[in-house]
Amino acid sequence: MYITDVSLHNFRNYEELDLKFHRNVNLILGKNAQGKTNLIESIYICSMGKSFRTNKDAEMILFGKDYGRIKVHAEKSYLPTTVDMMISKESKKSVKIDGVKIKKASELLKNLYIVIFSPEDLKIVKDEPEKRRRFIDRELSQLRPKYYENFYNFKKALIQRNAYLKEMDINRSILDVWDMQLAKYGASIMMMRRDFIDKISQISHDIHYSITNEKEHLSIQYEPNIKMMENLSSQEDYYYHLIGESYGNDMRQRTTTRGPHKDDMSFLIGDIDARSYGSQGQQRTAALSLKLAELNLIREETDEDGILILDDVMSELDLERQEFLVKSLSDRQMFITTTEIPDALRRTLPAGKVFFVEGGKVREESYEPSI
Repeated sequence: MYITDVSLHNFRNYEELDLKFHRNVNLILGKNAQGKTNLIESIYICSMGKSFRTNKDAEMILFGKDYGRIKVHAEKSYLPTTVDMMISKESKKSVKIDGVKIKKASELLKNLYIVIFSPEDLKIVKDEPEKRRRFIDRELSQLRPKYYENFYNFKKALIQRNAYLKEMDINRSILDVWDMQLAKYGASIMMMRRDFIDKISQISHDIHYSITNEKEHLSIQYEPNIKMMENLSSQEDYYYHLIGESYGNDMRQRTTTRGPHKDDMSFLIGDIDARSYGSQGQQRTAALSLKLAELNLIREETDEDGILILDDVMSELDLERQEFLVKSLSDRQMFITTTEIPDALRRTLPAGKVFFVEGGKVREESYEPSI
C-alpha cells in the first residue's frame, strides 16, 4: 500500500495544495511552524478519522474559512482507494470512500494503514499508562473495526456512569444498566487487548534483538486492571460481578474504579522493568521496536504494507538507529518530516522525493539513492 497523492483545500495553513508522492521515501523539510506536520496530519486523519494533534476539527480549518477538504488517493494490493473528507465548523465531518458516503466512523478504518512515530512515542515506555492505552486503542481500532465499536460503546457507558455517580441520589437499578454495558464491552476489549499484546510482544522481541546486536531480549506484557478469565463469557460475568463489589468504593470516589480504562502494559528487558529501571537508550530502543512491530503486524493481519510517518523523530535517534530504521523499511512508503537530513543518513535512503515547506507553500524535487 502507498499513497499516490493528496489534495488540500483550506486545511491548516494550506489554502490550496496538490502533491504527488513517491512510493518509497518522501522527505518533508523545512523550518519549524511552516506546515510540515500539517501536511502529514492531513494524511493521517484520512486513516483514523481524527487528528493525532487535536480533538477539535475546527482547529484544522484555515483561519477565516468555514470548511476544509482533504482528498487522498492510495494504491492497495488489489484495488486503489480514495478518501474524501470535508471538515466543517458547523457540522460533523463528512467522509466518502470511493465516492460513497460512510455512515459510521468505523467504516473509514481498514482503508489506509498508517503508523506514526513522533518524539512523544519515544517516551511511551516511561510515561503515564494513558499513553500506552492510547497506543493499544489506536492500533487495534485500525486493525479491527469491531474493537473500535466496542471501545466507543464502553467509553460512552463509562462517561454516563461516572456522571451519574456524581449525582446526589443514586438509584442502584439505573446504575446497573451501565454496569451491564461496561461488562459486555469491557470484556471484549480485554480479550482483544490480550491477543494483540501477545502478538506485538513476539514481533517486538525479534526486532529489539536485532537492533541491540543480539544482546537484549524484550518482552511486553499485558497488565489488566482486573483478573483475566479464559473466555469472553466468563470475562463478562466476572467483570459484572466485580463492578457490583466495587459499588461502595465507586460511591466514595464518585467514579468507576475498576475496568480496562485502568489497564497498562509493561516492558521487560531481560528481567529488568524498562519503565522504572531501563536507561533512556533502552527505553527508546524498546519504543522503536514497538513501532516497527506495528508495521509487521499490519502486514501479517491485512496482507498490506503499512505506511510509516516519522514526524520530527530522526533528530531524537542516533545515526545507528536512524540507519536501522531506514534500511529495515526500504520496501515501504515513508514520510519523514525534519528540519534537516544528515548527509550520512541521506546516502542510505532509497529513491524518493524531497518536499521543501515554507509558509504553507511546497516545492518538490526527486532524488536517486547514492551508489
